[in-house]
Formats: sequence, structure tokens, C-alpha cells
Amino acid sequence: MRRLNPVILIAALAFAVVLWQRHAPAPTLAGPAAEVTRSGQGRVSHDQGATAAAPGFLPVEARALVARIASGGPYDHPQDGAVFGNYEGLLPAQPRGYYHEYTVETPGAHSRGARRIITGGTPPVAWYYTDDHYRSFRRFEASR
Repeated sequence: MRRLNPVILIAALAFAVVLWQRHAPAPTLAGPAAEVTRSGQGRVSHDQGATAAAPGFLPVEARALVARIASGGPYDHPQDGAVFGNYEGLLPAQPRGYYHEYTVETPGAHSRGARRIITGGTPPVAWYYTDDHYRSFRRFEASR
């Protein structure tokens, strides 16, 4: 009898986990200050009334990036503008290609860091900020 190669078995299990996470139901949002958690991880908070010019939680680097996104670039990283898959399932469910991610510079970081802006729609109609690499998101409104 032939034994299964452990590498193939691990790869198949990893693939199954990715598919399971991708098809997990997305949380629903309620109310102006809703926080949504999934499996005790991450959250989406909605801050009504915040604007792109000065939402209090956005760092200076993110505010400058919002303006660049609104004007179509240029961006500092080749990954900026790439499709964000929402594999964590923390943002509202949308078809693939709806969300895009952009790197928010982190002073002193030697890599892209953990801070991102995620936009939804083209042109963007939904704006989210994460400073912990997709474990939580804060929604904000950008002036048009």
C-alpha cells in the first residue's frame, strides 16, 4: 500500500482552510458605532461624521494617502491598488475585485509595515483603515 506524501497532505489541508475561511459568512454591521468581531478576533468600527481631511484616528501618512487615492496616485509601493481579498471576512461581503488595498507608510519600518487603507468600489465609496494588518478595521468617510 502506498503512503501519502506528508507535503501533499499539508498542502491539501492548508487549501481546505483557505477555502473554508473564504466562504465563512461575513458579519453584519449595525448602528453608527458598531463593532463587529468574528471568532473573537478583529473588529470593524464605524465612525460616523469622520472625514478624510481629519478623521482623528488616521495618522498623518494615511491622510496624505487618502488624497493620493482620490486623485488616482501615484503610489509608493507596487502592491498599492491591488485587490484585497477580505479573506478575514471582517468587511461586508462584496464580489472579488470590490476592495483594494494601499500601504500607509510607517516611519522607521524596514518593510511595508502593518498599516493599510482598504477602499471599496471604483471610484471608492467605502473607506477602511487598519493598523494591525487586517485584524481590525475602522471605517471612515472620505470627502468627494
